[in-house]
Amino acid sequence: SGSSDPYCVVKVDNEVVARTATVWKSLNPFWGEEITLLLPRGFHNLTIYVLDEDTIGQDDVIGKVSLSHQQISAEPRGIDRWLDLAPVNPDQEVQGEIHLELRVPEQGHPRVLRCHLIEARDLAPRDPSGSSDPFGRVSCRGHTLETAVIKKTRFPHWDEVLEFELPEGELGETVLSVEVWDWDIVGKNDFLGQVEFFLDTLCPGPTRGWFQLLPFPSTTKDHGGQLGALRLAVRLLEDTVLPHHHYQPLIQLLTEPILCPAQSPEGTALAVLEEVTSGESRQDVATKLVKIFLDQGLAVPLLDYLTTRELARTSDPNTLFRSNSLASKSMEQFMKVVGLPYLHEVLKPVVNCIFEEKKYVELDPSKMELSRGRRISFKGSLLEVQESSLELLKGYLGDIIDAIVGSVDKCPLPMRMAFRQLRRRVEERFPSAQHEEVRYFSISGFLFLRFFAPAVLTPKLFGLREQHAEPCTGRTLLLLAK
Repeated sequence: SGSSDPYCVVKVDNEVVARTATVWKSLNPFWGEEITLLLPRGFHNLTIYVLDEDTIGQDDVIGKVSLSHQQISAEPRGIDRWLDLAPVNPDQEVQGEIHLELRVPEQGHPRVLRCHLIEARDLAPRDPSGSSDPFGRVSCRGHTLETAVIKKTRFPHWDEVLEFELPEGELGETVLSVEVWDWDIVGKNDFLGQVEFFLDTLCPGPTRGWFQLLPFPSTTKDHGGQLGALRLAVRLLEDTVLPHHHYQPLIQLLTEPILCPAQSPEGTALAVLEEVTSGESRQDVATKLVKIFLDQGLAVPLLDYLTTRELARTSDPNTLFRSNSLASKSMEQFMKVVGLPYLHEVLKPVVNCIFEEKKYVELDPSKMELSRGRRISFKGSLLEVQESSLELLKGYLGDIIDAIVGSVDKCPLPMRMAFRQLRRRVEERFPSAQHEEVRYFSISGFLFLRFFAPAVLTPKLFGLREQHAEPCTGRTLLLLAK
């Protein structure tokens, strides 16, 4: 059809750790999915594969983006840019580790290098059975030795020592190469990975440990974006978590203006934090603050503190809470944490109905497909398609509004308390009759624009659906959210 059904698979050191939803019939998919992974400190690579889902046969691999631990760590603020997809070459798709012990004597005649291949683990499956027939191959100074083949396993145990005679004197840049191959009775053997050592860098005495198997140095030419590009935002945070009591001074400092209101709040830790937080880190700071104050049972007073400060800075009520301030972001995060089950109960029935019915809805004449419209209207006129679409939208929107209005008793108590306090503060700040509606707009700006509408627009990101909407359904959701 000239299109694809793309999705992404995330691997850490060749272990699949996450998968995105499939975006149907698109060459320009938007996922918008945020994945948080707890990784071992010693991980080596993060790789994202882009695949095309097929209902019949195996899914097609479009390309990949691979980032090493070093590449990610080198950018403390994170990587956030378009990265060209690279082709997927089976010889590059290696995995697993090999257990070795190397002994390089400093002197002796003859001087013998002993390479003890003990075992390997988690090798890539190269046979149709999902296994491999691995053997080790060791090369040094033009000489090559091999271990026995261990049949039908990805966890071979060789326990073989291969020896090489070395010349006297300095070793220079002598390289020891240890490769693992899958033996095939027909055709050429399949490469499973390698590890290389410069002998002059090895410590005197035995060097023993598990070593990650690496691919052959890539000879693939740069495809310059011919396979497409993937927009990624990747950030590595290495945190040391201490026992709870170590954080008490910080918690006391943060909660002080809430528990013990001072005459001048400008010098408090919260006030300073609000001033120095930049736009790019505001979401993270708001998320952490809400979690800390929820744990202390002080989330509603925190929101009251932040919104009161923002009200004091706002002279025009029409701009109230329109910016992505710390107060706005904190309220948004608070609603997600406290109100997600409530959101599901209110919106899920209507959203499921929209996904299942898959009805064609379009109001913009320049975007209408008459062939789709004729299914609705025998005449196929734009006006009739528009009228039919409008009726469908009104029906869906009516169901959503009825569900929200009828859910007052189900709305979580902390949310209701936070909004009641917000309304009171707005009335105090803008008491005149001409600003009477501001008390409602301030609440609806959060409840609708930052809570219900985004969930209608992208149900997958709020856990309402397991997959993203197809283009037709996505357009209906967009019009409803607007």
